[in-house]
Amino acid sequence: MFYVDTSLLVAYYCPEPLSEKAETFLTSHSPLGISTLTELEMFSAVSRKVREKGLNRPAARRILAKFLSHLDGHFFASLPVATHHLRLARDWIGQFNTSLRSLDALHLAVASLEGLTMVTADRDLADSAKILALEVTLIKAEN
Repeated sequence: MFYVDTSLLVAYYCPEPLSEKAETFLTSHSPLGISTLTELEMFSAVSRKVREKGLNRPAARRILAKFLSHLDGHFFASLPVATHHLRLARDWIGQFNTSLRSLDALHLAVASLEGLTMVTADRDLADSAKILALEVTLIKAEN
């Protein structure tokens, strides 16, 4: 099972250079997991695209409605974020050997403790996962 990072979800739902590769990956792999943090970040990313004029409000509403319908239809398994995930993320950041920020560390912790392979479009996140000896798949537009 794969844990889908927000960077790949945004590319799947919103038009951008990586969209085709994101769609190919997500529609050809199952099951797919996301966390409750990913849900929040997805809404935040779409909101940012509206603020920066990359999406209009009606398009943003359609994107979020589709995302929610996928959640309701169990296209993604939604994983709760728990204290043990937070503690592992904290401990990894405290090693001082990665460029991990708090929320990326939390995504990796959920993926790791749930036995999932992280799939992301974020090169820094993928590099940190490798430093921590975690399973990761990086989806790149230039592949």
